[in-house]
Amino acid sequence: MSSFGKLFRVTTFGESHCKGVGAIVDGVPPGLELTEADIQPQLTRRRPGQSKLTTPRNENDKVTIMSGTEFGITLGTPIGLQVPNLDQRPHDYSDMDIYPRPSHADYTYLQKYGVKASSGGGRASARETIGRVAAGAIAEKYLRLAYGVEIVAFASSVGKVTMPFIRELENNDDKPDPELIEFMNTLTRDQVDADISRCPHPPTAEAMKKLIAQKSHEKDSVGGTVTCVIRKCPIGLGEPCFDKLEAVLAHAMLSIPATKGFEFGSGFTGTKMSGCDHNDPFIKKEDGTFGTATNNSGGIQGGISNGENIYFRVAFKPAATISQDQTTANYDGVTGTLAAKGRHDPCVVSRAVPIVEAMAALVIMDAALQQESRRSAMSKLPSVEVNHALLGKTPKLE
Repeated sequence: MSSFGKLFRVTTFGESHCKGVGAIVDGVPPGLELTEADIQPQLTRRRPGQSKLTTPRNENDKVTIMSGTEFGITLGTPIGLQVPNLDQRPHDYSDMDIYPRPSHADYTYLQKYGVKASSGGGRASARETIGRVAAGAIAEKYLRLAYGVEIVAFASSVGKVTMPFIRELENNDDKPDPELIEFMNTLTRDQVDADISRCPHPPTAEAMKKLIAQKSHEKDSVGGTVTCVIRKCPIGLGEPCFDKLEAVLAHAMLSIPATKGFEFGSGFTGTKMSGCDHNDPFIKKEDGTFGTATNNSGGIQGGISNGENIYFRVAFKPAATISQDQTTANYDGVTGTLAAKGRHDPCVVSRAVPIVEAMAALVIMDAALQQESRRSAMSKLPSVEVNHALLGKTPKLE
């Protein structure tokens, strides 16, 4: 379906080469100061044509708020967001009426719906994510003001080029490097955006750009990973058993075009560790708060946020549409040569960074509203004493 979320619900619309794309956002709390200026920065980070590493399609992706606000204040009613498609070239896709592009959605969309968009990828195109990013910017602003939540994603690998401490984590069965922990605690978006690769490690960034330029010259593409950290997330978010926070994050991330994998916390590296090394002991921290000494759990235990940083990684495949001649079969089953035209990303990773951040914001926003609803309902009841023998006291639930 084209909708995501329960209380904070986002429905995206539009195809790659139609008149425009956008989203309807329902469940935005009333009283939030909101204008296009709050949304545009993230759309600008996502837009095509922003550097030589991305598609040359030139769209400014200027957003207009169509409804749901008055005098720059949200009304609590659905917010309509629209972005026009200006640089359309549907004639670049004429061959796609004959050949389904290898590893693209042309064939599966046609089989599912009996019809497909004749130009671009239709709803499977990355332009669909404009609505997600616009809605995510609204969620981010609320989360920042209400809870102080910080969400930062970055390009952590392209092809075999990987940031050093992430590579070491992949190759060893030891605990995460303290350098990685400190990095995730302090990283900012300004640091991420300092390089067009969106990799905040300069030597790795240079190697990434060199590899992407090589693939572009070869009329080919390359994949990679985006790592994301969510800081200052409220404790208690997530709805066991089937809507655990990590499960909804996985759902959100794997709904992004070109994704092929998701891991959070220690991920697959954790399978190499012993339980005594992987467990996160509880401690009273220097600032007086209660938390864990380590964070192999990635900020989520039992499907519920525990107050530690939530971190995860998303894998993106090489872009399916490439400009190389490819031997493949047409819809009649006759083998021929597809010479794809159009303007495509040699690597989607740098542009995927704000999309990952947006989907993370949508997940946390929806989970926060669900938890606030639960707390509000409970607050209407008389206070009760709960026997909590492990703490040696009986706190009141209020």
